Amino acid sequence: MKNKLNVQELIERNLREEMPIIKLLKKQKVKYIFVFGSNLAGRHGKGAALIAYQEYGAKYGKKGRKGKHGQSYAIPTKDSNLQPLPLSRIAYYVGQFIHYAANHKKLVFYVTRIGCGLAGYKPKQIAPMFKLAGSNVLLPSEFARFTKWEKK
Repeated sequence: MKNKLNVQELIERNLREEMPIIKLLKKQKVKYIFVFGSNLAGRHGKGAALIAYQEYGAKYGKKGRKGKHGQSYAIPTKDSNLQPLPLSRIAYYVGQFIHYAANHKKLVFYVTRIGCGLAGYKPKQIAPMFKLAGSNVLLPSEFARFTKWEKK
């Protein structure tokens, strides 16, 4: 009988393999923070949140947890019932993150595709929230075309 990988395992394997920038940061011994989409229940059981919990010090089961923990930074994209937060609420948390990153310039923040996996939003909905992010914030390539300033 063949070993079957479930969909979640494939997503998590894909997430780990699609992070060449992390390999480069580790090789150059850059202190970086893994930024991931979380839920307000503090359950990090799937996707980038699971990776944050397993590898970057995210705290599991701490209701209402957001912000930096260990080598991770949680941006809520789901509520405590695991339902997607409204975009306006996610934008509020992204704003808090951008403020934090601006006040911690010595750190590099590697942002995953927050809100675009389990929360179900598209990059064009989430990426513009990061337009004001500083140079120490590394965004996913899918966000790039939506975060450039438009000339008037």
